[in-house]
Amino acid sequence: MQQDPYLLSRDRIAAPPTKFREKLKFLGPGFVLSASIVGSGELIATTTLGAQAGFITFWVILVSCLVKVAVQLEFGRHTIMTGETAMQSFNKLPGPKVGKAKWIVWMFFLLMVIKILQVGGVLGGVAIILSISFPAVPLAVWVAVIAVVVALMIFRGYYSFIEKFSLVMIAIFTVFTFVSLYFLNATPYAIQWEDIETGLQFSLPKEAVAVAFGAFGITGVGGDEIIAYTYWCLEKGYAAKTGPPEDTEAYEARAKGWMKVMYLDAILAMIVYTLVTAAFYLLGAAVLHAQGEVPQGYEMVETLSSLYTESLGPGAKTAFMLGSFIVLFSTLFAALAAWTRQFSDVFGQIGWIDFFDLEQRKKSIAILAWVFPILWGSFFLFIEMPVLMVLTGGIVGSLILFLVVFAALHFRYKQTPERFRPNKIYDIIFWVSVLSIAWVGIYGITKLF
Repeated sequence: MQQDPYLLSRDRIAAPPTKFREKLKFLGPGFVLSASIVGSGELIATTTLGAQAGFITFWVILVSCLVKVAVQLEFGRHTIMTGETAMQSFNKLPGPKVGKAKWIVWMFFLLMVIKILQVGGVLGGVAIILSISFPAVPLAVWVAVIAVVVALMIFRGYYSFIEKFSLVMIAIFTVFTFVSLYFLNATPYAIQWEDIETGLQFSLPKEAVAVAFGAFGITGVGGDEIIAYTYWCLEKGYAAKTGPPEDTEAYEARAKGWMKVMYLDAILAMIVYTLVTAAFYLLGAAVLHAQGEVPQGYEMVETLSSLYTESLGPGAKTAFMLGSFIVLFSTLFAALAAWTRQFSDVFGQIGWIDFFDLEQRKKSIAILAWVFPILWGSFFLFIEMPVLMVLTGGIVGSLILFLVVFAALHFRYKQTPERFRPNKIYDIIFWVSVLSIAWVGIYGITKLF
């Protein structure tokens, strides 16, 4: 009989690993998160920002990747301490209720509905790449094929498959990205250290604010991805191995031990997606900005691939297209896995299903695994503006970050027992994260409106 990772019991507790090599065996949630992050943000939003602003906003991308991880850690800590899902925790936060759910659950639900545009743009991007590679097949057919394929991969909802497939995609697109950057030296657009230095001066031209705001919301770990991380921590078993909360030294030791494993998982994931995101930004800044234009839609993929073709031969285009496909499909795959759980959890808090009934949850995940790809594909075919769709989702992602910060502050200062309170260094990093998110969010909104 399948064990339910969302239900805690004493018969599943396990001592956490203490050695670094042993901890590596229990990593995984960060892999899934990285697969989700590295895709729409890197190939679309990051490259667009680089094309529009050049090297000067390189710092925005680095800050976006680095500052949010402390809030992610706070969500992971809370999940391990309580065993609660994200929406279950949200439903205990201060504020009014609408029906059975608190305002913050409803707000997250509504914002995620708008983010359908973003993932629709990603699905469209995958279809466009296939259409460029196989022009005889209509674009709408590729959209349908991709929707069916990703639904088939997710609808059974097995975490172990999601984790392993994410790891494979991360390995492929990491190698692809740095190989692309390396071979840029063979083109007229080779990057010099002086170029990078100009991007580390914390300057933000007014004309780049809108794209930078969207990129901040979509690069690095976004608000919805921070929330999704809690489900992967639960399904990996961090909370189950810690066991139900108890006022004992043994429980405290287990919880702190599994938190350390989670910290390592999150930090290693951050290193991967920061490096890959930075590499994609440099590609856009070096190649597209130098041309003096910002390609519309996924023309940027064609533009970048043609440059490698001119310098390295026709085989380079095939390799670049394959790499671009993997990068975007990874986001689509991991996003669908997360969305099926997030929305099922929302439905549970609203009262439409019993999320903690294993059969009901599996049924909801299976149905949503087909519903979302159909919606994403339909919106793309109707709007046909993938870059705008993705950046719109990025702005919504920035708004979700405000909800996440509100929850993280409450977790840290209202729901963390004395014995689990972190040290001052953690709190300093946490507040840098909170204030950075708040400052960039408020600054972006005032500039946009």
